[in-house]
Amino acid sequence: MAPWGTASKLRAWQQGAMEKYIQEQPRDFLAVATPGAGKTTFALTLASWLLHHHVVQQVTVVAPTEHLKKQWAEAAARIGIRLDPEYSAGPLSKDYHGVAVTYAGVGVRPMLHRNRSEQRKTLVILDEIHHAGDSKSWGEACLEAFEPATRRLALTGTPFRSDTNPIPFVTYEEGTDGIRRSSADYTYGYGSALADHVVRPVIFLSYSGNMRWRTKAGDEIAARLGEPMTKDAISQAWRTALDPRGEWMPSVLRAADQRLTEVRKSIPDAGALVIASDQDSARAYAKLIREITGSKATLVLSDDAGASGRIDDFSGSTDRWMVAVRMVSEGVDVPRLAVGVYATTISTPLFFAQAVGRFVRSRRRGETASVFLPTVPDLLGFANEMEVERDHALDKPRKEGEEDPYAEEEKLLQEAEKQQDEDTGEQEQFAFEALESEAVFDRVMYNGAEFGMQAHPGSEEEQDYLGIPGLLEPDQVQMLLQKRQAKQIAHSRKRPDTEADLLELPAERRPVVSHKELMELRKQLNTMVGAYVHQSGKPHGVIHTELRRVCGGPPSAEATAGQLRQRIAKVQEWATRMK
Repeated sequence: MAPWGTASKLRAWQQGAMEKYIQEQPRDFLAVATPGAGKTTFALTLASWLLHHHVVQQVTVVAPTEHLKKQWAEAAARIGIRLDPEYSAGPLSKDYHGVAVTYAGVGVRPMLHRNRSEQRKTLVILDEIHHAGDSKSWGEACLEAFEPATRRLALTGTPFRSDTNPIPFVTYEEGTDGIRRSSADYTYGYGSALADHVVRPVIFLSYSGNMRWRTKAGDEIAARLGEPMTKDAISQAWRTALDPRGEWMPSVLRAADQRLTEVRKSIPDAGALVIASDQDSARAYAKLIREITGSKATLVLSDDAGASGRIDDFSGSTDRWMVAVRMVSEGVDVPRLAVGVYATTISTPLFFAQAVGRFVRSRRRGETASVFLPTVPDLLGFANEMEVERDHALDKPRKEGEEDPYAEEEKLLQEAEKQQDEDTGEQEQFAFEALESEAVFDRVMYNGAEFGMQAHPGSEEEQDYLGIPGLLEPDQVQMLLQKRQAKQIAHSRKRPDTEADLLELPAERRPVVSHKELMELRKQLNTMVGAYVHQSGKPHGVIHTELRRVCGGPPSAEATAGQLRQRIAKVQEWATRMK
């Protein structure tokens, strides 16, 4: 076994984390490193050092999935640590330095692993440790199994969870706001990794469009993705977009395949992945890809015995497309993936970060990643916050929604669902049904900024963005996007107004807002007008009418977010003048 120091050269963050660990020699250590940064290499190098210096005698790796368990065993073998990924019970062969198991496996037999940890000095590597909070039983099993371990190394790319289940062996510290948050021993975020060229910059391409569906109550509803609507309507419009029988998915898959062709000019083996919500959709998307490209897509279904082998085969090939249900969203290493289609309705920050993490692993300088999304407020918010580092909060903030990226009005939704379920039962004769969908290229998000005006699929404007070279330095991406947008604006100005069938405003002036945000803006405007009533002595109605006359637009109940913000600014201006 190669002791630490003789292994291949470590990245600066891995070296830094190693040095901190060796200096402090802690029993528990939590390393948070962005997906694609190389957590496995760091952990195995540390394991090698601890074995070499007889601090521990054996290693247990706990991973979220069967595929990852095997991947750990393969990576460990490359540096001379032999882990048994098939271990289930009994004494371990002398040929091995330890075992690789899943959280579910530990959940079934915690005492087996406790006995192993008690018999010999053990290093436990808990990969994607947030999974130990997935169910109460898994967390309790991990505590029971590994409480006697000599050393515990917890790893995660996303230390935040949507719930408040405590994660075993993680330290929580109370902040000034009274909220306990996870405390990492070493953190290496996406922003730092991007600056070090360890990960690729990500270009997000979002698509909106008109949707029509039938609700469970039998009502037909039409709406446009990206326009303000209730949380329920957003979710139904989103489901309609992802329905393989509509026009939205084929248009987006066609655009993503064109993007892949462009990227493959400079990265010949680049691959693309569709992350689907369920197995039926995944099969339908694979069929669409075959019709669009003429080539078969690799289909990976999580409960399929051959799934792991198919991922490995795809990873080693130069095939263009893979379609998967959830399981490829985390930890699975296919470094050639450069184009993604987010075709699932899962909207937690954790899942989104892990999904995008599949495309960011950098192999050489200048590689970019492109991810296609529906224009949904939550997803665009996550895309714009790629560089925000979060910790796991154990307590919900005291004020509803404040400082909590996961406050998704869960209670309101549960109540709404309950009321529907307790109805007369008449709505049961209908099921939700997606009726039709169309796609419109909406915007490009990069590095927190937004570019582009709406354009039809297949149009010259859309092609401009799909045709961005696959090998670019981060600042070149920004410059090219600005140029493309300027060209689009100039082209739009030359066209007669009668031809403008799409909203011809640059993306940054078309904020995607939720129904909740609109309500907040209306409330803010009414508060400002109320304050100005006292200051000026004029009635509410007069001020609202004057605001509409000066700023233009409909009554505030129908006004857009931009119009409401304009009116808020105008009232503030009037109030300042009077002081």
